Amino acid sequence: MTPDAPLRLLVPLAVLAAVPLGLWAVARLSDRFQRHLALSPAALVFANLSRNKLRTLLTTLSVMVALFLYCALSGVLDTLNESIKVGSMSRLVTRNAISLIFPVPWSYRDRIAAVPGVKRVAVQNWFGGQDPKDPRNFYAQFAVDDEFYRIYANDIEIVEASPAQAGGAAPPGQDPQLAAYFQEQTAAVVGRKLMEKMGWTLGQTVTLDGTIYPGTWEFTIRAVYAAKQKSFGEEVLFFPFRYLDQRGLQGGRQVGIYVLELTDADRAPAVQQQVDDLFRNSAAATRTESEQAFQAGFVSLYGNVPFVLRVVSLAMVFAILLVAANTMMMSMRERTAEFGVLKTLGFTDGTVFGLVLGEAAVITLGGGVLGALLAKFLIEWSGFNFGGFLPPMTVYWSTVFTGIGIAFLMGAASGLIPAWQASRLRIVQALRPGD
Repeated sequence: MTPDAPLRLLVPLAVLAAVPLGLWAVARLSDRFQRHLALSPAALVFANLSRNKLRTLLTTLSVMVALFLYCALSGVLDTLNESIKVGSMSRLVTRNAISLIFPVPWSYRDRIAAVPGVKRVAVQNWFGGQDPKDPRNFYAQFAVDDEFYRIYANDIEIVEASPAQAGGAAPPGQDPQLAAYFQEQTAAVVGRKLMEKMGWTLGQTVTLDGTIYPGTWEFTIRAVYAAKQKSFGEEVLFFPFRYLDQRGLQGGRQVGIYVLELTDADRAPAVQQQVDDLFRNSAAATRTESEQAFQAGFVSLYGNVPFVLRVVSLAMVFAILLVAANTMMMSMRERTAEFGVLKTLGFTDGTVFGLVLGEAAVITLGGGVLGALLAKFLIEWSGFNFGGFLPPMTVYWSTVFTGIGIAFLMGAASGLIPAWQASRLRIVQALRPGD
């Protein structure tokens, strides 16, 4: 567990607990200020909301929770979209044309590197190991070759590294801080977040149980990286491909995917065609696509999950809309005589209409703004990532503003009918005993 994990858990809970307490305190204090307010529409809206504090509080909280969940579920979709942005249009991915689970031969590497427009070719292979202490504690592991770090030099930064052995140095063109990593076959480069999550330290030896490649695998942490962009993720373990090749593949040199760095992104379509044409009639035909398209392929594996999330979130909002509308209808029925008195005092139908609609807007818009902003800041601050299956969650500002817009529409929809009925109410009918 991360050293600050309890803090990251307690702070959101404390904030969520403080919200109803804060709203209750505001409602209690409002009684003291009402006598100082003039008889204006705004003062009447404030006074009416303070009349039944518990009902106002619960309705506001229900709207807040609904918009919080809406933005949180939409944040999953935002995170999936953000994960696609990890890919670069100047990088291509070559894999087996049948499926990603089938490898491609090592011999393809030199032939791909010879294609005009290809600057570098790197190897990347999914490992799929499990934490022996807790198999449910998932994090990604990849076997990569030396070129991988040159291709992704602009995406990651080495923030901590073990010193190299005497006389050791990193290969030309590589980060000098990775010298110790390149000297050791069982070395590993680990993301900063993963280090914090697992409580690991630099130089520590960690163990994984192989699933695809059986056995107990040991790795010594020789460097720690930080992602330069959030969507790259910092909960991944990288280790030398030669370790996997010699032990897991028995020298068979089968590759999961090749990552191609191009000299010019505009040449990507031509390079894709040329690479696939090289192996079209081979036993292991290839499929080459942009890195963004490759990432988007993983998102598509979720199937209809994004659609379901949208439906569920909108269903929750609609349910709370009914609650808010019922609250406003109850409030209007309880105050029928008051509306008659207001009209007797000279308040116009339009003013009465605005009073009722204003009350609905304050409840729904206040709760909506609070819920949307809490989703934005609490989720991103907590770094929640579904146990490593996704990058740290992101909630776009567009999602927040959409949530606030929905809250505004909820206020209009829940208050429109009660406001119309109150404005159409006749004085004689409103003040009639028994009504």
